[in-house]
Amino acid sequence: MNGPLREREDAHALLAAETERARAGAGRLVLLRGASGTGRSALLEAAAAHAARLGLRVLRTRCSPEDTALPFSSVLHLLGSVPEFADFGPGGDDRGSAARLWRVLRSYADEGPVMVAVDDVHLADEASRRWFVEAARRVDRLPVLLVATERSQYDIDPRPTGLSHALSPSAVRTHTLAPLTGHASAGLVRAAFPTASERWTADCVRAGAGSPLLLRALLDDLDGAPPPTAVPRTCAALYPGSYPAAVSWWLDSAGPATAEVARTLAALETASGTSPGSGPTTGRTADKPMTSAPTTSGPTSSGSLTPDPTGPDPTALHALAPDAMALDPVAAGLTVTDASATEALAALVADASGADPARVSGWFTAMTRLGVLRPDPDGRPRYAHPLLRDAVLSGWATARRQDAHRAVAQAMLRRGDHLDAVARQLLGSAPAGLPWALRVLRDAGSVAARESRPEDAVRYLRRALQEPLPDDLRQRLLTELGSLEYASADTPAGIPRLAEALDLPAQPRDQVRTAIALGTALVGRGEVRTAVEVLRGLEARLAAHPELARALQTASALLSDQDQTVRREAYRWLTDTAERSPELVGASGQALLVRYAATAGDLPAREAMRRLRTLLTEPADPLAEPFLLGTAAAVAQWADELDEAERLVERGLAGQHPSLLHPMEQALLDTRWDIAAARGAYATVLAGHPEAARRTGTGPANADAHVLLALVETGRTAEARRLADTFDLRDTPDSWELNRFLYARGVLRFTEGDVAGALHDFLECGRRQSARAVLSPVVTPWRSAAAECRLALGNPQEALALATEELRLARVWNTPRTTGRALRVLGRATRGRRGLELGEEAVAVLRDSPAEAELVASLLAHGVQLTAAGERGRGRDHLREGAERAERLGSVRLLTYAEHALRSAGGRRTTPAHTGSGALTGSERRIAELAAEGRTNTEIAKLLHVARRTVETHLTSAYRKLGIRRRGELRGVLEEVPHHRAV
Repeated sequence: MNGPLREREDAHALLAAETERARAGAGRLVLLRGASGTGRSALLEAAAAHAARLGLRVLRTRCSPEDTALPFSSVLHLLGSVPEFADFGPGGDDRGSAARLWRVLRSYADEGPVMVAVDDVHLADEASRRWFVEAARRVDRLPVLLVATERSQYDIDPRPTGLSHALSPSAVRTHTLAPLTGHASAGLVRAAFPTASERWTADCVRAGAGSPLLLRALLDDLDGAPPPTAVPRTCAALYPGSYPAAVSWWLDSAGPATAEVARTLAALETASGTSPGSGPTTGRTADKPMTSAPTTSGPTSSGSLTPDPTGPDPTALHALAPDAMALDPVAAGLTVTDASATEALAALVADASGADPARVSGWFTAMTRLGVLRPDPDGRPRYAHPLLRDAVLSGWATARRQDAHRAVAQAMLRRGDHLDAVARQLLGSAPAGLPWALRVLRDAGSVAARESRPEDAVRYLRRALQEPLPDDLRQRLLTELGSLEYASADTPAGIPRLAEALDLPAQPRDQVRTAIALGTALVGRGEVRTAVEVLRGLEARLAAHPELARALQTASALLSDQDQTVRREAYRWLTDTAERSPELVGASGQALLVRYAATAGDLPAREAMRRLRTLLTEPADPLAEPFLLGTAAAVAQWADELDEAERLVERGLAGQHPSLLHPMEQALLDTRWDIAAARGAYATVLAGHPEAARRTGTGPANADAHVLLALVETGRTAEARRLADTFDLRDTPDSWELNRFLYARGVLRFTEGDVAGALHDFLECGRRQSARAVLSPVVTPWRSAAAECRLALGNPQEALALATEELRLARVWNTPRTTGRALRVLGRATRGRRGLELGEEAVAVLRDSPAEAELVASLLAHGVQLTAAGERGRGRDHLREGAERAERLGSVRLLTYAEHALRSAGGRRTTPAHTGSGALTGSERRIAELAAEGRTNTEIAKLLHVARRTVETHLTSAYRKLGIRRRGELRGVLEEVPHHRAV
């Protein structure tokens, strides 16, 4: 694609002036210098054409390294174009040959003005170069214009001195061709593609790197795929391939040392973790969403177009952006910035390529001035466009690229660079059986797993498995890789890897870890019976290792929770074994039996916690301890021991191996959700449920049920309905999560006014729970909820039966939360004086419970009862207290109900202001006061015997209510007098 020469007006003017000077009889040497691809040859051709139009005789030659064997080869090509001198050849004497050749040129000059055009004079043979220098000294009194082009570019291997080195400044006019500015490059693009957008144009400009050669070659390739088709990021997307061919020529002209450095830098970039259009992957720790405690975080990308202050003409085209190509300091293994960062990068590239670091640093500077490289935000040089980088690499064979990645990795390792950076380079290398490479990949995988970057960990372990490994190490790596692949939603790959690991010879403990991970993955795919059979199959081979067999038994029982039939079988076997030989079950198995008895309604909370606390004091095998901690945490949450439950959850999660799939990890996270819900921490629950984190394909999770309830309580019923409609429960496999979601959907339906639909959900939940022998209301109080529906539908007798059974089971467990809730509903169903007594008892019981929402509901229910019984004053007091507590809790549903009940009772509400110290709950004020005294969150948690997360949650709520953002502001605002208002 040819076009007009841009930004070469000064050169044209110089050549035109020197042409007129030659016509007047005074010649001179004009030396056009510039980097490869800057258009020297095109300018020379234009000058020759101009001279020919003015009547000058034009002698042309293009020097080539192939002609250097014959002295005066370039001069002979120049003069041999004239027929009468076709047979001319030099003699053995260089001085005599030079003189004869000069006489030939003089003879031309005698006939009229002459232009001698020598392209690429730096490639001429030494005799010809000397002749050109001597000719430049003599043409000042002849009508001879000598114009030569010379490559002047900084290379790793220094070039010989230029043609003008031995000449007086008066004998030569030198003009250096600069790279095209952004404005000129954009003009070329728009001339070829008039409809191109600014962004598309900017992309082409960057890929052209200020070089007319590269830009025109790119536009030739893009002619078949014009905008709006995106500018490719790889050479494979280009046809016919003029651009990569031009880049290859540019590298060849720079020499092998420069090409090695250029390609090493490109290899370093490709492994730095950045992909076009997205931000770089760093080695920094990412926040973990509430699958831990409810928190949210997410990566950001920097793909927008912004002005580039480093280009040749920053005002010409305001959309020249690096397209998210910033070299990440961690991923590149660099920990310094600005000029020293460039020097560090130069040292790394030099070490990997075997070049001189000072020359590499100089090359970086030169290429940045040309536009081939552009500085990232930290000042490090980086290729101006991914396509340019890919073209630089395309000239390397795969094996050579792999060698370069390994060399860079080894250089980084010697320098002590970031582990992640070394591992990224190894991803592009070939397996070599090097111990250090395997160690780096394994360690980097472990770090990535700990930092919640499973995708990175998977890449490192996949590469590590390509190395030659003994069976036992391969078995461990396969287990970790399969676990991580499953955790990163690559279930189809994870399960076969875990199955392969289980078939490899390994130590019994490693086999147990693999079997538990495989069982967890199978259950996640709905294959509960297969999972249990896998565990039992291995258990049969571990007769000599009873502690490992017990761990497998416990895992089987826990995994069986997902299927009611398998669950019955598993717990029947566990119960029978415990009765015959308790030692065969172990502490974790006995803990599961305590949990089973609690859900079956056979054990009070006090006794359950006594047994579990005793079991927690016993020595536990590391493989079995997570089961014991997770089970104890779940039961403690049911027993209203929420702070103890939080401590057990944190302890259990701290002991989880980040690279191994384990069923108790999800169980612990589910308990964390349960604790937040029990506290009525709706904001915490909702903040921890990002859309992208929700499971799909296997039905709703425990988190979905809690979020659904939190949305209902906070008055966001439309969002709750959208969440509920996400799941088609008709095809969902049996699980305890499904039962909990049925209960939550029933609450939503009741709130929406669909009482019959709500009753269906509650009864279906109860049917499924009963089939699993889960009779106690500690998990889902479906009987109370169904009784409420029966009352709303005018069936008080059926409501009474349900509520009575609920209270009977609640008194067995005997915690304020379960008992108070059952008393409230039974009081409503009983009515009369006895109903009032039950309602009053419910309120009294729940005042000692951490379940604030249950106390609010009981206050409101009893307030309505008292009002209906004629005790309007007491009823309004209960309703006002319930309304105040509902507002502090953030329960829009209960607050709306309370205000409606108050209006019906002829009362109004006096509540604390929404903000200020008077809005704080007792726990929030106590924690805020300790924080105001200067105590840390950890110190407060120890002092109050609560989990640190509880402290953080209460402080966050206190900051919001007090309208402050910093800890140092607490002391002043806590001294405010509470402000009350009537509504």
